Order: sequence, then C-alpha cells, then structure tokens
Amino acid sequence: MHQILSYIKFLLKSSNQHGVHSPFIYDLVTKCFYDRTEHPEYAALTTYRSELLQNTEKITITDFGSGSKVFKSDERAINGIAKTSGTSLKNSKLLFRIVRYFQSASILELGTNLGIATHAMALAHPKAEISTIEGCTAILKVAEQQFSTNKLSNITTVQGDFKSRIQELTQKNWDLIFFDGHHSKEATLSYFEMLLPTAHNDSVFIFDDIYWSKGMTEAWEIIKNHPQVTVTVDTYNWGLVFFRKEQVKEHFKIRV
Repeated sequence: MHQILSYIKFLLKSSNQHGVHSPFIYDLVTKCFYDRTEHPEYAALTTYRSELLQNTEKITITDFGSGSKVFKSDERAINGIAKTSGTSLKNSKLLFRIVRYFQSASILELGTNLGIATHAMALAHPKAEISTIEGCTAILKVAEQQFSTNKLSNITTVQGDFKSRIQELTQKNWDLIFFDGHHSKEATLSYFEMLLPTAHNDSVFIFDDIYWSKGMTEAWEIIKNHPQVTVTVDTYNWGLVFFRKEQVKEHFKIRV
C-alpha cells in the first residue's frame, strides 16, 4: 500500500525537463535520462539479463538485507531472482547512461546480486574501477561467473556484510556509489553516514528502492535534508544525491 500511495503522489508532483530551471539538472535530464540513442552496448545488457532469466539452477540464499517480499524459501532459482530482484532492463540502461554521462571512474556498489547493474556500469566506462560488495556467497559466485564469461576485467568483487567491508575499503573518494542492498531505514542511513566522507564535489550517490517501505522513504527524506547534500533527484525507483557546493539546495522529482 505504501508503494502504491507513494507512486500516486510521485506522479502528481513529478515533472519532465520543462519543470526544471537548474542548468545542471536540465542537462542531466535531457542529455542522459531522456537520451533515446540506441547504444550498441544495450544488446549486451539484454543478453546478460536474458541468460539469467533462462537459468533454472537453484542456489541457497543467505540474506543479510531486509528479506524478500516474494520468496518464502532460502532455496531460489536463478531465473526467479533475476526476475524479482535483479535490476530491470530499463534501469540497467539508465544506469549505463548515468555512468557514461558522468564518466565515473571509481565506482562502489553495495549489493551485487546477479551483477546486472554491475555489468551495465562496467560497459558504460570500461576504464572505470568498480568495487562491488555482496553478502551472499552463492549469489556472488553466479555474478562472478557472469563477469568472467563476459570478460569484464574492471570489476573487483568483495564478499561479506556491508558494514565490515566498507570499513576495510582503502579508496579515499568515490565518483559514484550505488546503494542497492539491505533496504531498511537504519542500514541505509548507516551506510550513507559511513561513506559520506568519501564523497567529493562531483560525486553522485544513487539509492535504490527509496519507496520500498515507509522506513526507506523516511531514510530518503533524512538524506535529502543532510547539510552536505545540495541537490537530489527522485525518479521514484531511485534517489540521486549530489554534493555540488556551487548549487543551491533543490529537490527534483523527474519522470524517467
């Protein structure tokens, strides 16, 4: 019910590029969000996801996050995971465009899952260095096999719980961080605070499923109002956070 009501409110308050007066966000919307170019890499994104959707192998999941709203058992088929919790093709393409638009060279992902989003980011900027953390050993093995098959050499995988692994990271700054795991208010705010010191003026933080639950939406509101955050973009599925000191504090809701 929370998601339905939130989506109705989003539709009523959101706009397209015509409701945007910030040059920075206007360019992001028109040149990235609404880029209708059929990039050659899109075919690879489709193939990667299709292969997973055809994989009926079952694995045993160790869930460190907020759990599944679909599965009741820890034993799950890979194609079922891809269908219900894997990044959609539409969002894979959007993430591809975002990474290519900003030319993000250092990327951190919290929640590898089957690597659909990771693959999209790796293709968008082949010279980028991507670190991706996944708690579940079995699901990470599937992702690693996919990365190997697709000959992706710019991805470093890390297995373990987010909190301990974040503390072990030696990277001082990240150009882009994709928060795509452990969808709870407390965990999201904790990871945000832990990684905030690694943000620079042109960094972008992307939070997945900001309307997953009431708690996640509350976390999103707290993040928006953080004094170091200057600009946010709410696409309903994602919340994008910017730290540009030259920007006045503004919040946008954009239909993608």
